[in-house]
Amino acid sequence: MPKTPLALVSPTQAELDTDAKDTAPAIYVTQPALPPLEEFIPYLQEIWDNKILTNGGPFHQQLEKALCEYLGVKHLALFSNGTLGLVTALQALRVTGEVITTPYSFVATAHSLLWNGIKPVFADVDPDTLNLDPAKIEAAITPHTTAIMPVHCYGHPCDVDAIQKIADNYNLRVIYDAAHAFAVQDEGGSVLRHGDLSVLSFHATKVFNTFEGGAIVCPDAKTKQRIDHLKNFGFVDETTVVAPGINGKMSEINAAFGMLQLQHVDAALAKRQSIDAVYRGALQNVPGIRCLQDAGERVANYSYFPILVGADYPLSRDGLYQKLKDNGIHARRYFYPLISEFPMYRGMVSAHRENLPVASAAAQKVLCLPIYPAMGEDNQKRVIEIILATF
Repeated sequence: MPKTPLALVSPTQAELDTDAKDTAPAIYVTQPALPPLEEFIPYLQEIWDNKILTNGGPFHQQLEKALCEYLGVKHLALFSNGTLGLVTALQALRVTGEVITTPYSFVATAHSLLWNGIKPVFADVDPDTLNLDPAKIEAAITPHTTAIMPVHCYGHPCDVDAIQKIADNYNLRVIYDAAHAFAVQDEGGSVLRHGDLSVLSFHATKVFNTFEGGAIVCPDAKTKQRIDHLKNFGFVDETTVVAPGINGKMSEINAAFGMLQLQHVDAALAKRQSIDAVYRGALQNVPGIRCLQDAGERVANYSYFPILVGADYPLSRDGLYQKLKDNGIHARRYFYPLISEFPMYRGMVSAHRENLPVASAAAQKVLCLPIYPAMGEDNQKRVIEIILATF
């Protein structure tokens, strides 16, 4: 019996779906916002002409000033990345002993403590914001506690007033990991003004990036001066070293890129806001899907779009994660696992799951959906349709 020519065989729906998945471009949870390359060339030419590559050159100085103006803060010290900013912030305040922090964050938060010989003490998070729960902070204080390191998770502000009250009552320092909180404002202004120090990340995945980079927001010039010494080996001048500093300086290329990025960041934030609004409109009434709400910010940055997948949704969180992935959409279970579940932390009493019920439950439900300025309506529609098609 002769075989039927392949071209005459009608494709099945499954084959059509497979073909669509093979041809549709992958959608990732984020994508760096990059300005037109030709706009960066004059900045590079200036660096090539003056031959200043680092050590607080002209672009470094310009970016520090420009970021202070844009963010509404008085003093800011640039760093080569946010993790070195956290490590240096702890050094600058001479923090020792125990520091209360969140298990629901990126590992750099707690790693910065270990690098300073400090014991992290994990406290549970608030079920609505997934930020540190002030009541759990107070319960975790011991005679060895010297500071609190909260995280403005997903860019939503912590309960800064309650945290500061606890810090004042117990004479504790407060260092905010503000990696997600670029340009976020509460009713009083920038959220970066809270605490003793706030640390930003300008990593490629952040709403404002310098390829790699970070900064410490400082309350006064004296503190900034100490931090500037610490990030440059402790040098005061050519022959004077006053502290065991590290090399945390931002290069001129990164700083120049940051200057260019500032010209485009407002448009990028506006695009993120529109994507956020579309997600909320499409998913607000889906059974088992919970979209996190604002936490009192007057100005948000829409840095992430996390959903919590509950029992009323037909798939588990991991089931939905895999379904999206099978269709070329790479969401992220962010934050999963908890920091407290990694080997270097899990032996600590505060890291036990029974002490962190809210954070543990959130880590099993959370899924961050793709959001970035260049995402496009068609790509967002693909994401939404797959979530809705499960019913």
